[in-house]
Amino acid sequence: MKSALVLGGGGFIGSHMVKKLKMEGFWIRAADVKSPEFGATAADDFIVADLRDPAQCRAAFDRPFDEIYQFAADMGGAGYIFTGEHDADVMHNSATINLNALTACVASGNRRIFYASSACIYPQSNQLDPNAPIMRESTAYPANPDSEYGWEKLFSERLYLAYSRNYGIEARIARYHNIFGPEGIWNGGKEKAPAALCRKVAEARDGGSIEIWGDGEQTRSFLYIDECLEGTQRLMRSDFQGPVNIGSDEMVSLNTLAAMIIAISGKTLRVDHISGPLGVRGRNSDNVLVREKLGWAPSQPLRTGIEKNYHWIVDQVALSASK
Repeated sequence: MKSALVLGGGGFIGSHMVKKLKMEGFWIRAADVKSPEFGATAADDFIVADLRDPAQCRAAFDRPFDEIYQFAADMGGAGYIFTGEHDADVMHNSATINLNALTACVASGNRRIFYASSACIYPQSNQLDPNAPIMRESTAYPANPDSEYGWEKLFSERLYLAYSRNYGIEARIARYHNIFGPEGIWNGGKEKAPAALCRKVAEARDGGSIEIWGDGEQTRSFLYIDECLEGTQRLMRSDFQGPVNIGSDEMVSLNTLAAMIIAISGKTLRVDHISGPLGVRGRNSDNVLVREKLGWAPSQPLRTGIEKNYHWIVDQVALSASK
């Protein structure tokens, strides 16, 4: 039986990966500071561990694993990342986790590890035009990410590559572009745009309004969780190291995304634009390299995933209201 270790296995992407690996017949250990929020873990062994602590992180690596996935990070949406209030914690916590994970890999004799980086590593200057952002993997340098979160992700990419050169670690690095879906954070300040807008529409009364930060013409692409897992596993099981974009190249403005969700809801709602943290003006996944190296591309349009996410959040809003 193959085995896998999923760091951050209590989080959104990590808990979904645990379920997918379990369906494939893996024995799975997951480690995270918290258990999954929306149901019991599918892991055979779930360790509640603070991966910032070297001893607790090392304890998760006490056996050989065929695959190791590193999703653990201090992160959130624009309301968490771009205010500047959490910069020190974001950088310290995430960098410490990655240092500990790689040290434990070397000490335990494990070699193959996937690292979840982010599109936030790309230079701000490449993302000024909302209609034509430049997001090819080769454009990451000269470096100038738009947030300390992005700087930490870029540092950690280089950390994994250095461990690959010096210690024989078989690193696989993906730059994720706005992953969303059921069982993701949908309230509390760390949620990302798809979940936030789905929640606002779900909570709004027909004939009312929702709010969007800025003018709503900032653009993004969003990738449904199932697509993300497929791309991630293709990278993990390939001979290509990366870094490589894993995202959708179906770019939309936030106004368009809001209109899509409102149409799915069947409600009539007004959109009010207010001030708030925005991030870059435009961002979209460039999928030329991932198609060439992995033969991967998203298999469904954005609306299909948004429909699933909206109906899941409707249920969460109703459940929350009933408590």
